[in-house]
Amino acid sequence: MASVTQQQVQKFHEDGFLVLENFFTAEECDSMRNQIGRIVAEMEVPPHCRTAFSTKEDEQLQAQGSSDYFLTSGDKIRFFFEKGVLDERGNFLIPKEKSVSKIGHALHAYDPVFKQITHSTKVQELGRKLGLERPVVVQSMYIFKQPGIGGEVTPHQDATFLHTEPLGRILGFWIALEDATRENGCLWFIPGSHTGGISRRMVRAASGSSTCVEFVGSEPAYDDSQFIPLPINKGGLILIHGEVVHKSELNSSESSRHAFTFHVMEAKDTSWSKENWLQPTPELPFPSLYT
Repeated sequence: MASVTQQQVQKFHEDGFLVLENFFTAEECDSMRNQIGRIVAEMEVPPHCRTAFSTKEDEQLQAQGSSDYFLTSGDKIRFFFEKGVLDERGNFLIPKEKSVSKIGHALHAYDPVFKQITHSTKVQELGRKLGLERPVVVQSMYIFKQPGIGGEVTPHQDATFLHTEPLGRILGFWIALEDATRENGCLWFIPGSHTGGISRRMVRAASGSSTCVEFVGSEPAYDDSQFIPLPINKGGLILIHGEVVHKSELNSSESSRHAFTFHVMEAKDTSWSKENWLQPTPELPFPSLYT
């Protein structure tokens, strides 16, 4: 791939996103897809998905169980499912490889294939071109966007979930492992929407509350006409500023839209919020992007 130009870096700062087609090869994309196939083949349904719903109180415990599963997934490889794919006993109603919504949040640390991609020379070079001095990897996710049921992702800013002081220190790398089209749920952005701060934060709830996280502030109503679609071919990379507003629509097509995404924080002169759902652990401090 050609190296990133200063014009492109400039465009990223103006728009809050940058599309880099052909950043990864078809072989690199296929190696990630094949690896995820193996991971899914060995997947056990997590216990919290298997408890039968009965009373209201059980439902709250169920929610608490799944919230703990989510909250403690920062340093593990865990499975999150589309709605309606499991029966009340936790058995699959459809083939299991079609049921997973995403896998997160530490593929970059514990899986050799995803670790290699995350720390690949070209990613490190891109970090340096963007002027990152001490970038660390905070999380990664494999997103399936299943045919017909891959849910929409409503307009949001990544810094709502990954808050730093100061803002402007979070950067998303979004890799298309299959062509992402308007039909199968490509990303949409509001250009220039990364300059107004954030309107909402997701924080860890006080212990003893019924939910594990809560939102502070509210998401404004965005004007649909401001969003532009960013279809991208397999192997393409979209750089996403932590405060740019973006979304994706429901996948109503018959093809999936697999993507691997990871987030990097510039750790120099930055503090990671203690209220973020995701926290570094003694087992997995945030690893440096540069090796």
